[in-house]
Amino acid sequence: MKALRYFGARDIRYDTMDDPALAGDRDAIVQMTACSICGSDLHIYHGHGFSGDIGFCVGHEAVGEVVEIGRGVQQLKVGDKVMIPAAVGCGACRSCLSGDVVHCDNGQGSCYGLSAQLQGVQAEAFRVPAADANAWRIPDGISDDQALMMTDALATAWFGVRNADVRPGGSVAIIGLGPIGLMAVESAWVMGAGVVYAIDPIPERRALAEVAGAIALHPDVALDTIREATGGRKLESVVEVVGGDATVDMALRLVMARGTVSVIGVQQSRRYAFPLERAFAAGLTFRTGTCSVPEEWPALIPLVRAGRLRPERYISHRLPLSDGEEAYRLFDRR
Repeated sequence: MKALRYFGARDIRYDTMDDPALAGDRDAIVQMTACSICGSDLHIYHGHGFSGDIGFCVGHEAVGEVVEIGRGVQQLKVGDKVMIPAAVGCGACRSCLSGDVVHCDNGQGSCYGLSAQLQGVQAEAFRVPAADANAWRIPDGISDDQALMMTDALATAWFGVRNADVRPGGSVAIIGLGPIGLMAVESAWVMGAGVVYAIDPIPERRALAEVAGAIALHPDVALDTIREATGGRKLESVVEVVGGDATVDMALRLVMARGTVSVIGVQQSRRYAFPLERAFAAGLTFRTGTCSVPEEWPALIPLVRAGRLRPERYISHRLPLSDGEEAYRLFDRR
């Protein structure tokens, strides 16, 4: 089959690799019908990978059709249209059954496309382990485009805003306006925010945030503007969607006393100088972590179905898998 494979920094190739095969009775094989590139895939693209492996298939956001199932699969059948959570677990422990596959009690939590251990989904087909738990039928009233955005991006945005303790009438800032940041702006409104600031250096992204009702600011002026607008009190909730030391620092400077900072930008920093004294004195709540996608779906499915969240609006390009190398170059250029 054909797939997008990683061979080094800025070296993603549309290349041939072995067809996926069932590795256990609970596995399924899914034929990919649509996949997307996540901002965290750029870490791999830039050579700052999550393993030392070379030649593995990348990607963790996809929808598709079940084409083969193991003998132990009970909830799915060949021909089912499914959406695939970015991360998977054993599907049988207490954490997985509650939707928290990231913290699988049996240590089988994993993400597609980070190494050869679990090949990615930017391929003509891929294997789903413990498929009854790790593949969901696309619900009625949800389009394929919406389902694709729910496999990671929308769920992560919702998780990040939920972790920021957004309350009705509250003040919120979203730092970083890629697709997840823009979906976080929408999520903040749905959770009842009274004002949403959207911060990013790229004018086109700020324009999209303004269309969604946010007050869009360049990072260079964000802190002074928000201080002035709030009489120095700053904001109750801040969501960081970038994954950089400078943006985490900005989040901590934008939040008010007894406010909450939620960091969902993928972090690889090992030496961040957290201002613990200042956070302690201000009584801040600081949360960070990886979204467990299935945990968010029960809330998101009815909101998307009702049109209150419209994640499909942030699909910018449609290309065949064979143009995947160019797709990465386009995404890297923003």
